[in-house]
Amino acid sequence: MEKSSIYRYIMYVVGGFVLAAGCAKISSPTGGPRDTEPPVVLKSVPENGARNFRGNRIVISFDEYLVLDRINEKFMVWPPMKRMPEIRIKGKDIVIRYDEELRDSTTYTFYFQDAVRDLNEGNAINNFQFVFSTGPFIDSLSVTGNVLKADDLNPPETTLIVLYIQKEDSAFLREIPSYIALADQDGYFRIDNVAAREYRIYALKDVDNSKNFNLPDEEIAFLDSIISVTPEKNWIPVIQDPPGSLPKDKRAADTIVLQGDYRLYLFQHEKKLRYLTSSSRNAAYRLNYTLSLPPDTLGFHFSIPEAEPDSYFTESSKKGDTVRVWIADSALYNRPLINTVVKYPFTDSAGVDVLREDTIMMRFIVPRTPVRGRVRPTPFRFTSNISSASLRPGEALVFNSQTPFREPDTSRTWLYELEGSDRIKIPFSMDTDSTNSCRISIKGKFGMNKNYIFIADSASFGNIYGEHCDSSAFKFTVKGEESYGKLVLDVNNHEGSRIIQLLTNEEKIVREVLMDEDG
Repeated sequence: MEKSSIYRYIMYVVGGFVLAAGCAKISSPTGGPRDTEPPVVLKSVPENGARNFRGNRIVISFDEYLVLDRINEKFMVWPPMKRMPEIRIKGKDIVIRYDEELRDSTTYTFYFQDAVRDLNEGNAINNFQFVFSTGPFIDSLSVTGNVLKADDLNPPETTLIVLYIQKEDSAFLREIPSYIALADQDGYFRIDNVAAREYRIYALKDVDNSKNFNLPDEEIAFLDSIISVTPEKNWIPVIQDPPGSLPKDKRAADTIVLQGDYRLYLFQHEKKLRYLTSSSRNAAYRLNYTLSLPPDTLGFHFSIPEAEPDSYFTESSKKGDTVRVWIADSALYNRPLINTVVKYPFTDSAGVDVLREDTIMMRFIVPRTPVRGRVRPTPFRFTSNISSASLRPGEALVFNSQTPFREPDTSRTWLYELEGSDRIKIPFSMDTDSTNSCRISIKGKFGMNKNYIFIADSASFGNIYGEHCDSSAFKFTVKGEESYGKLVLDVNNHEGSRIIQLLTNEEKIVREVLMDEDG
């Protein structure tokens, strides 16, 4: 073939490839639906639940490749072994090895919590455990129940249920539990392969994964009595397929919330340790100190060594665990650093509450802003509790500000009742909150279904830093009882004090009533 013909042939072939590539549709590969199912156990050697097993190697085979999530933290053996078994992944298998001689006629439980997950999506087998017995019998009793949050009765997230063989009630502070399980998303739990004996039961939000209650901010639930596990009442047949027992396409979805034998209510343990949790200076003239607990009889003491006592004053929150310091002297609050001395309750290493003294440097640097032209003084601003142009029956008109009010000039304020086009001047009282100088209440004889207007002339209100308000008017209606609903509760057969709370959709407390007796 001549060279020109060969050249022409090659050009045709290359051009064909280019044309085909140009006509091809470019798209990302598509897959099926996302896998949401955990791995399935296909077989194991020995079988899960085997009896008379004395070997030192266990192999559990699954239908897909696996990963072990934080296995050293989550894995637990009962009864405890002197050395932790070696656990490794081999393809789709979990291989467990141990060198320890096993006890006679004993049920062993290897608990994985939710550490076993598939490789691709990380779907976990919750409460996965492998059980065998070295004797002819295996522990086969179960403990079931439900755990709920005490404040709203909703199921909590990621809550451990632990059983301790009956000992002193402080064992859960330092010892590893005898049995453990995770509650499901509805708060239901089931602990299987439990031996017949007496236990203490707890629920725990295990913040540090220690499997015991050892941090002050961990939530806990418990029964104040011992539970007795017996064949007569704790032989509970399995009523639904556990994860991994059936192929994925044959599993039935759960449609009900299961109810167990025991009910646990999770709550935040009351803090006992006293200490200073924080100190801040978010404004030049305001210092904040927060305590872990209200100071009680030990008190909180504050001073600025180089300042006169009347150049500042302190206020405490309603609970008493937050102290706010207002600095009135401009020469003092204009300093970038203020040296403060605080004395506060502190729990020492022996558990004794003492009065501790600390020197704390409070820093604030005024941010620089560009100045153009003449700067007008900032007027003093405050807000009211008027909502939708109305107040509730019996409610006072309340003003709130970001800085402490100075003494108001009542000669420049007026309160009127509005009747058509007429204004009727009515008397009122004005009081600054004794615990919050940023709050003023105005009280008058407000009638239901009547209209009012409160007028404040310029400079009638101001703060201790020399800022004055502009003239303002606050118009409002006091609604009648027919504008509100009535909620009647009949609470009976409950011992002790009760707190009834009315909450918004965001679970903010609107009203709160303390009840000491039925009614």
